[in-house]
Amino acid sequence: MAGAALAGAARPVKRFYKEATAVGGEIRLDGRPVRTPARRLLAIPSERLTQAIAAEWAAQDDRIDPVTMPLTGLANAAIDRAAPDKEAFARGLAAYGESDLLCYRAEAPPGLVERQAALWDPILAWARRRYDVDFTLASGVVHRPQSCATVERLAHAVAARSAFELAALAPLVTISGSLVIALALAEEAIGVEPAWSAAALDEQWQAEQWGEDAEAARALAVRRRDFKAACRFLALL
Repeated sequence: MAGAALAGAARPVKRFYKEATAVGGEIRLDGRPVRTPARRLLAIPSERLTQAIAAEWAAQDDRIDPVTMPLTGLANAAIDRAAPDKEAFARGLAAYGESDLLCYRAEAPPGLVERQAALWDPILAWARRRYDVDFTLASGVVHRPQSCATVERLAHAVAARSAFELAALAPLVTISGSLVIALALAEEAIGVEPAWSAAALDEQWQAEQWGEDAEAARALAVRRRDFKAACRFLALL
């Protein structure tokens, strides 16, 4: 069961193989197929993604660091977490549509209000056209429910995705706080950098106004790394 123990490891472990190859949608280590933490075959639906995951394994040094293997981690999540109960997994992501980041606007200062409108309004406009929905915008943090029709149509759009797509959407949604941003990325309606700028707008604004806090900057860099990895995973499917 090559790779199964490693796949669930939180810290680097010693490299135990010489060669990693992509063979017919599988990752092979010295000829043996890699399995997920739940001991399922790591079977990949895309040749490009298979090659990229094999490259993650091949690039490891004497010690294998799972942090440097985000595509492998997302494939594991697709097979072990999303696929066994895809409907429940999709419902969990769709719930973010009820309180999407893009619908909660600052009341002041004017510069932040204008930047939110400039970056967020075009994404909401795309979603209105694409899914025939409307959005209720709120000022501040007090919850404003979306219409049942909007919630249901966004949920349907999520449920139509494959397990591998859902696994990539999960970090995009949770990192950004926006189901709409994640769907726009999945539909190739927005690029990675504009999507990240929209997702991290508030943090970037705060850094500009008050200076960059080292700890906050490190946390944001980790979020950006994981966000971009999920975008790459989607693009390779």
